[in-house]
Amino acid sequence: MAWLILILAGLLEIAWAFGLKKYGLSLSVGSAITVAGVFLSFWMLHVAMRSLPLGVAYPVWTGIGAIGSAIVGMVFLNESKDVIRIVCIILIVAGIVGLKVFSPNEDAVVAAPQTVEPSKSL
Repeated sequence: MAWLILILAGLLEIAWAFGLKKYGLSLSVGSAITVAGVFLSFWMLHVAMRSLPLGVAYPVWTGIGAIGSAIVGMVFLNESKDVIRIVCIILIVAGIVGLKVFSPNEDAVVAAPQTVEPSKSL
């Protein structure tokens, strides 16, 4: 379930990046939806990181956003479609797949302590 939430968070990252490019931070409905997408994406990343290690969840989240944003830029915003750019996207995909394949099982991840007690030594 954590992986599904993480993927959805990454897709929202693509959506808010596109919204930021299209609407900026003007006082419009599009901007409001963009800002809501930012917060929802971060919250979903937080939820996924309860079960997934930081070193896996964060790179996958940013990778999905980077890959998706690059593709959206090429398809909808007429950005460069150079071969080297596409090769770099493929390398990012390979890295994400590698992190998924070699990450520990969700059940094996131990949650970090929620509070830290102050030191009692003087």
